[in-house]
Formats: sequence, structure tokens, C-alpha cells
Amino acid sequence: MTDPVQEATMERILQEITAVGRRLEEMDSAVTSLTAETISRHLDIAGSQSRVTGLEQRVTTMEDHINTAQDRDQELLYLRCKLIDLEDRSRRDNFNFLGFLEYIEGTDTQYFLRAVLPKVTELTFNTPLEFQRAHQLSPKLLDGSSRPRPIIACLLRHRQTRQLLLAARAHRLIRAEGYEVHITADFSKQTNDCRKAFFAPDPSYAN
Repeated sequence: MTDPVQEATMERILQEITAVGRRLEEMDSAVTSLTAETISRHLDIAGSQSRVTGLEQRVTTMEDHINTAQDRDQELLYLRCKLIDLEDRSRRDNFNFLGFLEYIEGTDTQYFLRAVLPKVTELTFNTPLEFQRAHQLSPKLLDGSSRPRPIIACLLRHRQTRQLLLAARAHRLIRAEGYEVHITADFSKQTNDCRKAFFAPDPSYAN
């Protein structure tokens, strides 16, 4: 006969083996699931790395574009400054005369300036003033309500330009023979704007 105790022991052992087998199956399933999840994570990381690499390339490309744009901006600024300088150089023998009465120059503006400038500036020129051109600025207004138009003139000889420029700097407003005349050198609009901003009073020093 079979011993009941042995049978019970064997039954218990079989149950434990079965339980262990189930636990091993569960662990194997868990390991399989963890492996699959790990593989998925690796794939996600690889995808993220690929996207990061793509973004780095795009950032590098954008930086190159920005650097190129900055270089172009610097070049354009340099060219703009050169253009302003060239325009100012082309105007260096030009003068603006403000304050002469309208039509006082008659039909020959050069003759009028040649006669009147030595008087109002009290300058003695070695040779008579010579002009490349001289004329009034802006069109005439028919209603007669406008202020006298300025006269612009371009001197032919640079030495006479220097003499007249020194006189203009020494006398900001020239009064003679009923005239109140401003004589100013002719600059480009950009240079005039810079000069106005430079000489403008500082509001912080206002009383």
C-alpha cells in the first residue's frame, strides 16, 4: 500500500513545482514584455537622436544664413556710407545762400553773386568769382506768399570755396546793404540730418 504521508508530500511538491512553473512563466512573460518595451524605447531614442541631428543641421544652416545676412548688412552699410561720402564730395564746392530777396538776382544769377558776395562777406578774391552753375532752388510759387527761395551755386575754383567757407563759418548771419544772408555748405540729406542731430540742444540740460 502507498504511504498516505508520502502521497501528501508528493502532492505538495507537485503543487509547489506547478506554482513555481507558473511564476516562471509569468516572469518570462514579464521579461518578454520588458524586452519589447526596451526595444521600443531604443527605437524612440534613435528617432529622437535623428530628429535632434536634423534640428542641429537646421540650426547650423540658419546660423550660416544669419551670418551671411549680417555680412550683407555690413556690406550694405559700408556701401551706403561710401555713397553718402561720394555725394558729399561731389557737393563740396556747392553753397546755399538764404536771405536774398526774390528775383533780386535778375536774369543772371552768376553775375549777381559775383558782384554782391565780395561786399557782403568783405572778402577780397585774387580773381573774380567763377561759377560752374548758379540758380534758385525749388519752383516759383505764383501766389507770392512763399519766403525767398535759396540760391545754390557751385564755385569753379576750390581756393575760392575755402575762402567763402571760412567766411560762412566766421559769420553765421551776414548783414550788409539790407541783406541778412545765411551761407551754408551743401551736404547730402543724410549728412544734414546727422549735423542737425549733433547740434540739437540736449533736453536733459533744459532748466
